[in-house]
Amino acid sequence: MKKTIILSLLCMILAIPATAQPGYRYGRPRVQTVGRHGNELIAWHSYYFGLRLGLNASHVNSDSPILDGNGVQSGLNLGFVAGTQLTYRAPLFFETGLYYSQKGGKSGSGPEKFTYDLNYLEVPLLIKYKHFVGNQTSIQPYAGGYLAVGTDGEIKNYGSRTAFSSFDNGYFQRFDGGLKIGCGVGFNMLYLDASYDIGLANIGQDSFDDTHNGCFTLNIGVNF
Repeated sequence: MKKTIILSLLCMILAIPATAQPGYRYGRPRVQTVGRHGNELIAWHSYYFGLRLGLNASHVNSDSPILDGNGVQSGLNLGFVAGTQLTYRAPLFFETGLYYSQKGGKSGSGPEKFTYDLNYLEVPLLIKYKHFVGNQTSIQPYAGGYLAVGTDGEIKNYGSRTAFSSFDNGYFQRFDGGLKIGCGVGFNMLYLDASYDIGLANIGQDSFDDTHNGCFTLNIGVNF
């Protein structure tokens, strides 16, 4: 069922650029006149909205030998974004949005294997620069931070063959936050990017053992 939903969303995202109006320039969808500078009329492209779908490859670093990951956990990343241009003098944007992001990690092996899913609602807070290398193509490096709250997740202890909630059994706290760096590429309405989250918040419930998320993400999407 999950695979069917993901494939359907991906097909919708890929199909949207085909319906774009001729001459549409990605990242420049809305023009707003804001006044004059001397005799020059100032018109600049002020905001955009977008949909994103991608894959996470996440891990957990911890002082605790139980939680310190030696493997990568894969997950889904799904959300929408909104961006606004900060100044008409440069293609510099502030971008935020809301994602459902599946993170987590693995530790141990064989009968000592221990996996944990950590699923979040995540808000990015990014500064993005759009460098146009063609009429419809742009390179978009960005940096900033993120804030997240845990919604659900499951810990599996393969040694005892038990499973329980990630956030309600003394292992993980729900709040997370950190830095996000990445780079996107836009062509017409289509958008691709890669990013990495550096968790700064201690997500472990034991204050003596620092535990942090790390996550590499690949996204595909569209902007309107």
